[in-house]
Amino acid sequence: MTDNLSFKSLGLCDYGDSFLMMKSQIKEEDFKNEIWFLEHPPVFTLGTAADKKHILDSKDIPIVQSDRGGEVTYHGPGQLVIYFLIDIKNSDLGPKSLVKTLQEFTQSLLKNFSIESDFIEGAPGVYVKGKKIASIGLRISKGKSYHGISINVDMDLQPFTYINPCGYEGMQVTQIKDFKKDVTIKEVEHLAIKLLEPIF
Repeated sequence: MTDNLSFKSLGLCDYGDSFLMMKSQIKEEDFKNEIWFLEHPPVFTLGTAADKKHILDSKDIPIVQSDRGGEVTYHGPGQLVIYFLIDIKNSDLGPKSLVKTLQEFTQSLLKNFSIESDFIEGAPGVYVKGKKIASIGLRISKGKSYHGISINVDMDLQPFTYINPCGYEGMQVTQIKDFKKDVTIKEVEHLAIKLLEPIF
């Protein structure tokens, strides 16, 4: 369990701005454990392992180099992004166990919408019948985590066809709305907080 954890709902935030905010926060001497909930305007982000050949056609959507792990992914309105700014050095979590915790949290969240999901070995994220519904990408710096998980809720999935999601050609994606038509971002966010409080 982490000390003095707070949850922040930031709404729609530019990816570059939130990236800089995270990097600044983890360097602060009086660092506080926080979990951020937000959405991004349309953007493709490249992880540290990304190969630009996996962007097939950006269609004028901005491309931003990130320092998270992983390949290329897409963020856009209607996708709930959760960033975990956690001092894992002073918690019970290591990098691998944090990824596992985030996967299991997402699986629990989806179960609340009667969605059964699973994991694919070597491809971090959460999948429903082989279609990706959530992506995970983290960075650990001096014992502190940042970046996190993005969950497709009620968004335009078309831009995922402009890339090989997470570097996998032909990877299909899905979202909560495909299973629960009237779902809202706020509903998912409130449920996420309820599920995360006892974990962290």
